Amino acid sequence: MSHNAYGNALRLLTYAFAAMEYGSLRQAAKELRVRESSVSRNVVKLEQLLEMQLFERDVRGVRLTEAGRAWTEVVRAHYEGLQEAFRDTARDNRDANSLRIGLCAVAGGEFLKRLVDRFRKSCPHISLTIEDTPREQCVTAVRRRRLDVVFASGFGTVTSCRAEMLWQERVFVLMQAGHPLAEKQAVTWAELAGMQLLVPIGTSGPLLDFHMLEGVVAEVGGPDVKMCQAGQATVIFNVQLGQGIALAGESFAQTVAIDGTAWKPLQGRNISIKAFWLETNPKRAVLRLVGVARNMANTTPPPKRSTRTCCR
Repeated sequence: MSHNAYGNALRLLTYAFAAMEYGSLRQAAKELRVRESSVSRNVVKLEQLLEMQLFERDVRGVRLTEAGRAWTEVVRAHYEGLQEAFRDTARDNRDANSLRIGLCAVAGGEFLKRLVDRFRKSCPHISLTIEDTPREQCVTAVRRRRLDVVFASGFGTVTSCRAEMLWQERVFVLMQAGHPLAEKQAVTWAELAGMQLLVPIGTSGPLLDFHMLEGVVAEVGGPDVKMCQAGQATVIFNVQLGQGIALAGESFAQTVAIDGTAWKPLQGRNISIKAFWLETNPKRAVLRLVGVARNMANTTPPPKRSTRTCCR
């Protein structure tokens, strides 16, 4: 059987199963919105293709022959599976002009804003949906195609999807405004020795959590890490009281002033932001977004090594 014959067979099955379901060529034609002669002609074509009589015909309608009943019982599951596959493909095609983006970290906020703005200008026909994604779910969401792209930091090697580091952002220290180090333009890791680094556990927000900080706090000789079963607001409040320090990304530190505190860049400490996506994702918009991000990363100047006081 030729390739075209197989393709025609799928179309012919639609007529045959409609005739079988309604027991009438006329009713099948009405359901399919075609002429009765078209149903009859295509059912005959299928019988000729199979070299088998599927239906007995009389004035009351049509009914399966014994051989036809046995054959349709075998074929039904495959036919229904093909129908579902075509429906899924149609849904995917309708979904081709949408892009679902997950954010697993707020670091790099300024870069992300410019990326989304540039992408929207270059692809105005693509509808963007952006949502926060828990760390433990983001890779699974990409693998299952609930999300098309996730931007996150602090991940190691991921083998189930494509990962690419696109940009870095400096780490800033949040400290009480009256602290002696608040007078410096920048601080070193060693200068934080003896201080308490307050790290929130299991909360999303501007402050860097433990997973994002693993590469930063691995070096000895710095502050004492205190894991806090508290929200971001509580950690910030404790910093205002002088109970410790906290860390955040540069984009947050340079745009948000917090009463009674000062932001200081931490010398030699950056956090890397990666994009995660599925290479088998058929949406062209995914590669377009990653391409725009790569171009921005290649043309964005590297982080400055010194800065003025952001806020007091």
